[in-house]
Amino acid sequence: MTISVKKPGLLATIQDTGRYGYQQYGVIVSGAMDLYSLRIANLLVGNAEDEACIEVTMFGTVLQFDEDCLIAITGGDLQAFIDNKPAPLWRTIFVAKGSVLKFKRPITGCRAYVSIAGGIDVEPVMNSKSTYLKAKIGGFSGRPLMTNDIIRTGKLSENQQLLLEKFNCQSPATWYVDYSHFVSFSKDQTIYYIEGTEYNKFTSESKLQFETSSFTISTQSDRMGYRMSGPHLELTEKFDLLSEATTYGTVQVPSGGQPIILMADRQTTGGYPKIAQIITADLSSLAQMSPNSIVHFKKISLELAQLKLVQKEKILSRLKRTIEAKLKEE
Repeated sequence: MTISVKKPGLLATIQDTGRYGYQQYGVIVSGAMDLYSLRIANLLVGNAEDEACIEVTMFGTVLQFDEDCLIAITGGDLQAFIDNKPAPLWRTIFVAKGSVLKFKRPITGCRAYVSIAGGIDVEPVMNSKSTYLKAKIGGFSGRPLMTNDIIRTGKLSENQQLLLEKFNCQSPATWYVDYSHFVSFSKDQTIYYIEGTEYNKFTSESKLQFETSSFTISTQSDRMGYRMSGPHLELTEKFDLLSEATTYGTVQVPSGGQPIILMADRQTTGGYPKIAQIITADLSSLAQMSPNSIVHFKKISLELAQLKLVQKEKILSRLKRTIEAKLKEE
């Protein structure tokens, strides 16, 4: 089966859960910005949760399905329409041959994920199908999707084939996933962090301002990093800092005093002082915040950060079993 790209929109790329194991060679992880939405989208169509999806950013993407298929749309509400009818989110959908999926504009969040039963058939690069735009590797020829691209999908499993036949010409699933356990789409959020490696190199006033002030996501933000606008953060004194490893959610503070949150396409190392590390459990919510959204940072312990992640993963594990059971009932 194939999917035709009629319009790419602002930005649409092929992403999975990321390219791990190569950061020591300078190869970034990339992957979906909102990993929980991608993983759940895959579960809804019977894929492995780390399969590649189409990550749609903000608006304008138009896709046509050249055969009957099962899809799911998760993440932000970007006003998805199938054949000019509103498309349901967070549930399994049967799409007929020739149907057109359009994303008009964001209502909540800024990224949507389209999963297709059988997955996306592109050649993995270093064990991942994720698009690394700057290096031009992975995904669809290492670049964003463009008009007239033809995306091939993978072969359906036996269970997926049976599911497609059951859903054939039927309405979408009557049940849907409660996403509130995994991601928030508010434009004004509290995001939790743990202390960064240079946290105590910042003045007491700067540390207080970081936690008690509001920061705005700049329009100069992308998959590599979110530039924040807020109080000027200062070090107690200047010092030399060797480049160190960074990760998704690392908060660096350049000489200008405005923090930058490193996102999915971050560099592998950084030489700016790191005041904070956003907790993994909050990264999906952060990834759905668009420019001009307001962030309030709140410090928690490493133990609580780990507990929050474990709790979400337990809920996802239960959800996976529930979805599998529901799909068998269809």
